[in-house]
Amino acid sequence: MRYIEPHAHMVSRVTDDYEAMRLAGCAAICEPAFWAGFDRSSADGFYDYFCQLTDYEPKRAAKFGLPHFSWLCINPKESEDMGLAREVIALIPEFLKRDNVLGIGEIGLNKNTRNELAILQEHVDLAVRHGQLILVHTPHLEDKFKGTRLILDLLKADSRVEPGRVIIDHVEEHTVDMVLDAGFWAGITLYPESKATPARAIDMVEQAGMRNIWLNCACDWGRSEPLAVPKTALEMSRRGHSSEAIDHLVYGNPLRFLSQSPRFRLS
Repeated sequence: MRYIEPHAHMVSRVTDDYEAMRLAGCAAICEPAFWAGFDRSSADGFYDYFCQLTDYEPKRAAKFGLPHFSWLCINPKESEDMGLAREVIALIPEFLKRDNVLGIGEIGLNKNTRNELAILQEHVDLAVRHGQLILVHTPHLEDKFKGTRLILDLLKADSRVEPGRVIIDHVEEHTVDMVLDAGFWAGITLYPESKATPARAIDMVEQAGMRNIWLNCACDWGRSEPLAVPKTALEMSRRGHSSEAIDHLVYGNPLRFLSQSPRFRLS
């Protein structure tokens, strides 16, 4: 099989994970900017992180024959500090010139605060002014429904935003339909203990349909599974889905969304 991993935090993973993903059929990896496991104290830390995402990490992935692409932002968890957030946002245009940067992400909300919403809007403004794709993080657990609604309202209120160029990630059963019905793409994140298991993910796909949905592992420093997408493809096969349908979901859909950026090229 073949698949694209559209959301994985590979700076937190060992090289064995790259090798395993390649052996499993991964054709490309996309890495959004993310929380480092601690709150960074200055914009300088983000500058170094952006260099890591756009220079060092692609070289590490290339050793295993994997194209590596990135998204840039200050994540929602750290955007509560608006002064720091604005310093970081000011750094991003320099990095948008790099050949492996696909857009702005993962932006969004963490605790649904006013500060988070303000910085989300500033990220969206940056993205549309520079013609970038947008990847949005939705909050966890009890904050998810409210946060998803706030995000959708903010995006729909900006007439410059093209819904087909925005992926709303970490959808669950109670948010997937509102995202798709509004014309946005929906990302289903596969975690062993939270978000969606393979069975839950395919339940959602069977209910909502396969169009404009992608699957991702979002593997990071916590307990997570870099091979979650191919393992979920096995769940689809077990349920009797055709190889064509599986390929459409795990390869064709992310290819269709990501190819809206001229920088997303597969060798």
